[in-house]
Amino acid sequence: MPLGEYREGSIGIPFPDMMMKIVELGTTKEAPIGQEGELCVYGPAIMLGYLNKPEETTKTLKKHEDEKIWLHTGDIALMDEDGFFYFKIRLKRMIKSSGFNVYPAQVEDVLYKHPDVLEACVIGVPDEKQIQKVKAFVVLKDPNKENQEMIDKLTTHCHENLIKWSCPREIEFSKQLPKTLVGKIDFKQLEELEKERLKAAGKNFSE
Repeated sequence: MPLGEYREGSIGIPFPDMMMKIVELGTTKEAPIGQEGELCVYGPAIMLGYLNKPEETTKTLKKHEDEKIWLHTGDIALMDEDGFFYFKIRLKRMIKSSGFNVYPAQVEDVLYKHPDVLEACVIGVPDEKQIQKVKAFVVLKDPNKENQEMIDKLTTHCHENLIKWSCPREIEFSKQLPKTLVGKIDFKQLEELEKERLKAAGKNFSE
């Protein structure tokens, strides 16, 4: 962020000699100003590639129409008309539900504002009708309140604070949520557990 400048929610502008742009998802086409897309970076600080992983390197480093090799960060972001960038979410975490983009962190923030919620994690579960269904795992401060009435309260709370397609279609209570080595909630493990449940139930969905 430049000295003497502050933009709410912005990660700032590129360092000198570095370039950044937003491209439409799955393409190398630059997105219009203000439109969300994948953040790409070019400059002398960019890596040469992954060691002994040519396929991963090809997915990440791509030649664009300007003949430059750009690094595709896997981050969803947008750029305003003054060139300031705003990070939204990791591409792999974004949920695609009924054609709409759902940001798990936004849903989790709303759940955490409910006085009975201790921990929350939101994931996308494969679904025949919606592509992905928004599901929330919740740890309550008082486990004795784990009942349908509390599910209804949390659902209402979400509908009062979120747009319709961001609201969880399913809420599951847990005694504790899996954590990564650094103590963060391991949403990937929850996603894998859900996939295993679906397979066990005879439901197989493509990635």
